[in-house]
Parts: sequence; C-alpha cells; structure tokens
Amino acid sequence: MAYPSQVGFQDAASPLMEELLHFHDHALMIIFLISTFVLYIILAMVTTKLTNSYILDSQEIEIIWTVLPALILILIALPSLRILYLMDEINDPHITIKAMGHQWYWSYEYTDYEDLGFDSYMIPTQDLTPGQFRLLEADHRMVIPVESPVRVLVSAEDVLHSWAVPSLGIKMDAVPGRLNQVAFIASRPGVFYGQCSEICGANHSFMPIVVEAVPLTHFENWSSLMLEDT
Repeated sequence: MAYPSQVGFQDAASPLMEELLHFHDHALMIIFLISTFVLYIILAMVTTKLTNSYILDSQEIEIIWTVLPALILILIALPSLRILYLMDEINDPHITIKAMGHQWYWSYEYTDYEDLGFDSYMIPTQDLTPGQFRLLEADHRMVIPVESPVRVLVSAEDVLHSWAVPSLGIKMDAVPGRLNQVAFIASRPGVFYGQCSEICGANHSFMPIVVEAVPLTHFENWSSLMLEDT
C-alpha cells in the first residue's frame, strides 16, 4: 500500500498494473523530452536577437513540425491501445466474485459456491488492533487465490460507487442496474487495499476494499470454513 509522502505509484501486484507502470514511465519520458525542448526554444528566442529567414519561412521546417508530433502521438497511442485491450480481456476465469456497493459498505458473493457471501464493513477507529490501518481495514476481506484469473462483477444497489484497488490496477464503476466486469491476476500473496473512488454520499470515505491473495490450498481451507459458518 502507499506510504506517507509517496510520490509514485504503489508497487504492482498484478501483470496488468506492471504494464500500466511501464506505460506511465514511457509517456512521462516523452513528455519530459518535449517540455525540455520547448523550454530550450523559449529561452533561445528570449535571449537572442538573431533571426533566420530560413527558419521563419521554410517548407521543410513546416513538414518536420507537422510530421514529428504525429509520430510522437503514435508512439503514445499504440502502447495505450494495447493496454486497453488487455484490460478488457477476460479468458476463462478460475473464480467469479460479485461485488455489490451499498451505502456505505461492500458485499461479496462467490458465485461458484452455493452459499458463500458476506458483507464487508470498515472497522471503526476505536476497534483497530496494532498494525491495522485506519479507514482501510474491513471486518471481512475478499480472499482470492494467487496466480489465478479472477473475474469481479461490479454493481451497486443504491447510488454510484467505484470498486478500486490501485496495486492491482483495478478501477471499475458500480452502477445501479448495470453489471460491469473486470478481471485480474494477483501475482504474489499479500493484502491489497483500496477504497470507493466515486463520491457516493456522506460516508463515501468509509467503505474500504481489502483484497487478500493467498495460495490456493489456503483459499480452499478458507472457503470451507466460511461455508461451514453459513
């Protein structure tokens, strides 16, 4: 998760988030080079009184500063389109989970099981134990197996919500009456935190998302215990 005064993104916990980080670095470098070049031209124009008629009126220069920006846009657009298609790609998920947004908590339903579902509420500050994070801990975590394709069906019961976990590269709107889907693969075990990223009302900042990625055997044990409790 993020730490105080962090400037960059959270560490990637899924292949999709790794691709997004690579694209961010790629686009940022292009923007940095363009900004540096423009700043140099501005300083050169301000600090010198020399003029060159070839630069002021030249067909070749016109062609260069028309074609060059188009090439730069292509260098940005092609990787961006590739990642967009990867984000929409859902191939044979091993498990499907339905995340339903409410005012102001999340409920999860494991559709591959008959009666496996629960509500996830934020743990109040006075009930936190040492090591837990304020406004981010939930009483029930969404547990998933590591290195398994997971599909999440996202919707809402009352108002607009948004199911977002930055380290997994996920942000999907929860719209009442509409079923959106998003897929991801957790590449390593861990606990990943997120929050509702849509202004959904007075307690908007009090509906955290906690995803716990565990090995498959641990996930099977957890699901068996949850089914016994229900």
